[in-house]
Amino acid sequence: MFKKIVRSYDYSLIIVIALLSLFGLVMVYSASLVTWHGVPSDFFYEKQKINLLMAAVVFVFMALFPYKAMKSTKILLPMVMASLIGLCVLFVVGKVAGNALSWIEVGARSIQPSEFAKLSVIIYLSAVYAKKQSYINEFNKGVVPPLVYLSLVCLLVAVQPDFGTAGIIFLIASTIILSSGMNLKNIIRLILIVFCVVAPMAVLMQNEIFSEKRMARLTSYSDPFSDEADTGYQLANSYYAIGSGGITGLGLGQGVQKLGYLPEAHTDFIIAVISEELGIFGVGFVVLSLAFIVLRGILIALKCKDPFGSLLAIGISSMIGIQSFINLGGATGIIPLTGVTLPFVSYGGSSLLQMAVAMGILVNVSMFVKFEEKYKHQKEGEEPKPAPATWQGGFRVKS
Repeated sequence: MFKKIVRSYDYSLIIVIALLSLFGLVMVYSASLVTWHGVPSDFFYEKQKINLLMAAVVFVFMALFPYKAMKSTKILLPMVMASLIGLCVLFVVGKVAGNALSWIEVGARSIQPSEFAKLSVIIYLSAVYAKKQSYINEFNKGVVPPLVYLSLVCLLVAVQPDFGTAGIIFLIASTIILSSGMNLKNIIRLILIVFCVVAPMAVLMQNEIFSEKRMARLTSYSDPFSDEADTGYQLANSYYAIGSGGITGLGLGQGVQKLGYLPEAHTDFIIAVISEELGIFGVGFVVLSLAFIVLRGILIALKCKDPFGSLLAIGISSMIGIQSFINLGGATGIIPLTGVTLPFVSYGGSSLLQMAVAMGILVNVSMFVKFEEKYKHQKEGEEPKPAPATWQGGFRVKS
């Protein structure tokens, strides 16, 4: 049994995740080698190294933990409550960073509850809509109830205010809803309801949403050099870094823009540092690795016959894809800046741990799919052998 379990793991996915995370650790060290925070040059590297070790332990645990157990009320309810409590506690003991009340300090570390809320939304919506498959097109019974939790999470994140993360959570949830099997009529009704809810909220919070600083981001991203000393400062220096790298880059550690010119070089703009130092080859490695993870997740979702596993894979893949696009798009001027980290690569403990949990779940779903396929493709003339009811994702469980 152990050999069958080991052979069922998706090693290509595991290797890409490991390589991308280690590459990110190296680039965090390079990007923060000269810091302006009054800390040692290896400060962020040492913290990220610890984050990566913790993430590896979490990843292994979640890769072995049977994903089907997560749709149990005993796990689902505490997870939902913990995510809501974490977001509410921010307004009591939260720490402001990046003009948003997004962090809770725990000793020497900071936790960002909204990062874990993303994953909580994915697991919750996947579990609930999987259970509602038999009546998914009954609007009041099958469609609306799960959206109450989604609305609460988005609202609590938006009032921090962190509209970028709230938007990401909403987009991730939308991909799960669109993939849940509900008909077009209900999808259109949902769109109308969202519009009717969001429009009045936008009017009530217009001073926050359309603040001078946020509007400056919208107007400056198309031409950052028109106000390079102020609103276009971040993007202009990102352009300088990307343009300086060319095809081969200046060499690892040889970047200039990170020397106090490019803000948040080790977090939001780490792709600019990669481009400057490693050129198109470094950027290509990151983009292709992220694309592989997203496409692999979609393929797992298509192969998975369990609605819960399929929706989990879709949600996790969309989270990686959406967040990557927003980070890369912001750093290259395709879309306005939102302050989103690049998955697996940027510095950040909460982001890395959340990604480790998500990837562990995805690997577990993939393993279960491969294990199931091995029992399906039996030799001709051989009596079909159903997959053992007592085995799920690497653990023996009660039937």
